[in-house]
Amino acid sequence: MCLIGQLELRRQREAGLGLAEDSLYSKRANKRFIDDSGNYNISFYHINDVHAHLDQFSSSGTDCTKPEKGCYGGYARVKAVLDETRPDHPDSLVLNVGDEFQGTLFFSFYGGGKIADTLNQIGFDAMTLGNHEWDRGDDCLGEFLNNLTFPIVSANIVSDNKKLNSTIKPYHIFEKYGLAVIGATTETVSSISNPGPGTQFTDVVAAVQAAVDEIHSTTNITRIAAITHIGYEEGKRLAQEISGLQLIMGGHSHTLLGDAEDTNGPYPTIETNKDGDEVFIVTAYRWGEYLGYIDVTFDEEGKILAYHGSPMHLTNTTKLDEELQAEIKEWRGPFEKFAAEEIGETNIVLDQTTCQKIECTLGDLISDAMLQYRLNSGSSAVFAFANAGGIRATMDQGPITRGEVLTSFPFGNAVVEIKFTGAQLWTTFEGIVSAVNQDNGEPVTSFVQVSKGIKISYNPDNEVGKRLVSLEISGEEIDTETEYTVVTIDFLAGGGDNFIEPIENLIVLDTLDEVLVEYIKANNPIDFELDGRIAVVDSAGGSVSGTGGNDSTPTDATPSPIATPGTAGTVGVVSSVVFLIWTALLVVVVM
Repeated sequence: MCLIGQLELRRQREAGLGLAEDSLYSKRANKRFIDDSGNYNISFYHINDVHAHLDQFSSSGTDCTKPEKGCYGGYARVKAVLDETRPDHPDSLVLNVGDEFQGTLFFSFYGGGKIADTLNQIGFDAMTLGNHEWDRGDDCLGEFLNNLTFPIVSANIVSDNKKLNSTIKPYHIFEKYGLAVIGATTETVSSISNPGPGTQFTDVVAAVQAAVDEIHSTTNITRIAAITHIGYEEGKRLAQEISGLQLIMGGHSHTLLGDAEDTNGPYPTIETNKDGDEVFIVTAYRWGEYLGYIDVTFDEEGKILAYHGSPMHLTNTTKLDEELQAEIKEWRGPFEKFAAEEIGETNIVLDQTTCQKIECTLGDLISDAMLQYRLNSGSSAVFAFANAGGIRATMDQGPITRGEVLTSFPFGNAVVEIKFTGAQLWTTFEGIVSAVNQDNGEPVTSFVQVSKGIKISYNPDNEVGKRLVSLEISGEEIDTETEYTVVTIDFLAGGGDNFIEPIENLIVLDTLDEVLVEYIKANNPIDFELDGRIAVVDSAGGSVSGTGGNDSTPTDATPSPIATPGTAGTVGVVSSVVFLIWTALLVVVVM
């Protein structure tokens, strides 16, 4: 789900590494690298939310087939940067802030095996766990953790699973550096992933504070840092409510920090804790496009005196470690067989060609799959919607393969839930059928597809802003004051196609391809008719025939999704392998 073309607009760091040369100071000191007794300098490299992006990817989030147009990330680049820079930083740690699972065929095909091999080669010093590590349950995660060669820390996980209990601990003490690293995982795992009933996630603030207190009471360690997969906003809250902690390296919300215009805050972001001391918060976006780096000086009390660093942007100007890259390339070989797997069949043509005009069968299918996915998890969602521009290829009548699913939905978008008032929904869908966002006045660049549970009636002959005739939710006219839970994709939630204003720090769930595969398996064979959930009406309110689509949106050239920085970006680019195997099948014009 790498949709990052716009990231090239960010101020690029020199030589692709992006280390800022300016120094930033705490209010507790006025110079760097203090040499007095008790003051100690250490460097931290940190990465988060890689989502199985073992290999580099293009600006569109697909496989990197044209390096001259720009390639990003990839663990071969991370390894090359570390091998080049760590010798100059002998006192340094490399930390992983979770969500290595879910997002490309490196995970879908191999599970955690190749990811574990790669992480061990990188040589991480410690890792905390993200929500997606539980996507295949406790036992799968336990096997993955048993294959790692470095400590796993998360203070707020309580589990009766023996494999997890044998590997996860609240914190790890690095005696060499006189420093402890505490881990924490979002409390929402149970509702957004698949942990076993005996695995619980306790209050993050309480768990981290308990770990800090235990370290202080049982050791002489004063330097304490945390790696927390809880999101940027929750990281700031933790910083404010904690005592005895000065550095937080975060993940989960895919937040890019720095001094460019389109970042979501400074690197580091500084909050004040309960002791009145500064707490420094850093995070490094997602998918391994950035490797975070911060160098800090601690005083003898464990408080940070000075800091220096910035995220390193890993682009095609950053060299690759040749040995690791060769391994990753070899691992791609079996994907073709995996993509050829038949996961069901369809008795109808699942048509994409009309999705930019009217209700289409493939649009109905993916929207219904998204809704059912959340209802299966106990959600109160009433309907789902997706952008027609993200639906890229028709599935013919007959067997359905994984490759066809990946070709039809190549962008690796992920499911999110949002709450809207009825008034907000009316404004949103008015914007879509009018092709002009009613809040910002800018063009809406795709038509919509929706699930059961909603009916849209509109008259394309009316003036812009007055085309929506009715909007029914669960068979009743929408109530403008009622709040509705709605399912959509992270691309749209991030402002993609200008359906809605960007919503930041949403939690991303499973990818569309995985959601659709499971839906097809559960409803095999696929066989249904269009039911009029998107209706074109005349001035009298009666149904009319014809395309009746978004008359300002081209039907033969659909816009390619782009992620909005700092929002819940698309998790895991399954699409990064699609174009390796299925480029020949995907013949579209990309705007």
